[in-house]
Amino acid sequence: MATTTPFPRVRGRRFGYDVEEVEDFLAAARAAYDDKRTNPGVSAADIRRTAFSMQRGGYATAAVDAALERLEDAFATRERDRVMRGSGERAYYAEARTLAKEIIARMDRPDGHRFDRVGALALGYRTKDVDRFAEQVRAYFEEGAPLSVEEVRAVAFRPAHRGYREAQVDLLIDGLIEVMLAVR
Repeated sequence: MATTTPFPRVRGRRFGYDVEEVEDFLAAARAAYDDKRTNPGVSAADIRRTAFSMQRGGYATAAVDAALERLEDAFATRERDRVMRGSGERAYYAEARTLAKEIIARMDRPDGHRFDRVGALALGYRTKDVDRFAEQVRAYFEEGAPLSVEEVRAVAFRPAHRGYREAQVDLLIDGLIEVMLAVR
């Protein structure tokens, strides 16, 4: 399903996001956003976890990523409004507080012990990189230090043998973004 989109394409032999995958996903997201049912089939978390294949001459990744971030924000706002209408504001924020407490508890663990580690032959996220970021997250929650959703979305960790298990770290980052969007 090809539609017109405002994304620039990369030039020459460079790689960008697969055009058809991007357009199909955006069409599904558009339909889900227009769907007035309680569970439209696409959520802010789905958008955050979306990944596209790469192809020569595809869409410029930075432009698509920026659009996905705006789309995620729109879905998160709509989801928050739906939950507040259904369960009430108090219940919505109680759920966000519970998730925040879980994140804080993980961040309060000592350096090198915040997440499970991969074996010597596997690659995970470099523990020092993650621990440094964990300190920023802890300061955000406990001291009100500045940390934006954009900074969290952009965080990258170097690979390392015996590093932290990527899936656990990624899940925490997803939860952090969810909490930050909830209280925006």
